[in-house]
Amino acid sequence: MTRPAGARRLGSKKEERDDRKIARVFMTGRSQAVRLPKEFRFDTDRVLIRREGRHVVLSPMFEDWDDYLKNGARLPDDFEAATPEMRKGELPLEKREPFD
Repeated sequence: MTRPAGARRLGSKKEERDDRKIARVFMTGRSQAVRLPKEFRFDTDRVLIRREGRHVVLSPMFEDWDDYLKNGARLPDDFEAATPEMRKGELPLEKREPFD
C-alpha cells in the first residue's frame, strides 16, 4: 500500500506512543478484519463500532442496564446548573387531565 505524499512511516520507536500500537488490516473472505495486539483484545465476541471523523472506534458492548448505568455516558457536571428550576430542586407542576 502506498502512503500519501508527505505522510511519515509509523511504527518507529520515536513516533510510537505508549497508548498506541500498530495493528494489521487484512481481508478474510469479502470482509476486512483487524488483528488487535494482545493488550487491546476484547473479552467479548461483539463490539459496538462507530465513526468519528476519519477514525473508526470499537467499544465493548454493555452487558446489561446496570453495566450501562455504571460505565456508560455521563451527563456533564454543569448539566443541573443549566436550569435554574433544577438547581433549586423545584420543577413547576403541570396540570394534567385525569385518566378515564
